[in-house]
Amino acid sequence: MITEHARHLLTQALANIDSLPAMPAIALKLMALKLDTAEGEAQLLTLIEQDPQISAKLISLSNSPALGVTRKVCSVADAAMLLGLDRVKTVSLGIAVISNFPQLPGSQNFAPQDLWLHSLTIAIAMHTLSLSMPRQRRPQHDHIYLAGLLHDIGYMAIHYLDNAASNELHHQLRLQPKRPVMEIELQILGASHCYIGAQLARQWNLPEEIITVLGYHHEPYVDQVAADNPLVRLVNLAEKLLPNFGINEYCGTEIADQEWLELGIDPGKADELRDSLNELAIQAAQIADIF
Repeated sequence: MITEHARHLLTQALANIDSLPAMPAIALKLMALKLDTAEGEAQLLTLIEQDPQISAKLISLSNSPALGVTRKVCSVADAAMLLGLDRVKTVSLGIAVISNFPQLPGSQNFAPQDLWLHSLTIAIAMHTLSLSMPRQRRPQHDHIYLAGLLHDIGYMAIHYLDNAASNELHHQLRLQPKRPVMEIELQILGASHCYIGAQLARQWNLPEEIITVLGYHHEPYVDQVAADNPLVRLVNLAEKLLPNFGINEYCGTEIADQEWLELGIDPGKADELRDSLNELAIQAAQIADIF
């Protein structure tokens, strides 16, 4: 287990949250773009095309059946036409944010690409679940993907702040696969990836509803979560439907009818949606090497 000294070091690092990477310049530009004009659309494509890493990953990702594309994508323009500008913008933003973390050594128990696979699959699962929600209650597609891609960014922050603590955390998550993740985190680190992720998102001036997702996706019914922010409950539901996918992170698997009804989804569709998400997860696993 992590010693009190090591826990103290992590606490000190968290007190200096400014030591975490700043929001990358291209991500700031992507967030500021308005896509309701021809000029904004052109700027989006130009911005992505000027970044070889983002454009290569976006094109590779777009060719996955998991995103629903039916023909080969060969360019950023193709991706925009087939996926839609909002989704291209958000996925590119997610790639930019995660890629901004310095290339840190992996560990025996934690690989950043596994977290990417998890986050991407949860984002796709959230989108699929949202299609069964009443249209008037359905979050915007770009918000769904941004929330899904970044919901567990706290794990990357922990890995950046203290590689040894991160390694021990994921070691214990493997050893105790049925113990709630936040319970293990509080014992080992004194803080959860939810809290750390929310702190980082606040530093990056992300939208408040995204900060709430990062902070409360394992506690979707606390008072701080507004009833009109379904993104938190979408993340929580997706993680229960795809337990321990990509990373070991137990958050329960039992889903009450009320949890479906909170999102306006008929509980009678539960089995059908679960089967659909399992198929999407298999497709997503085939593109893990992209990241």
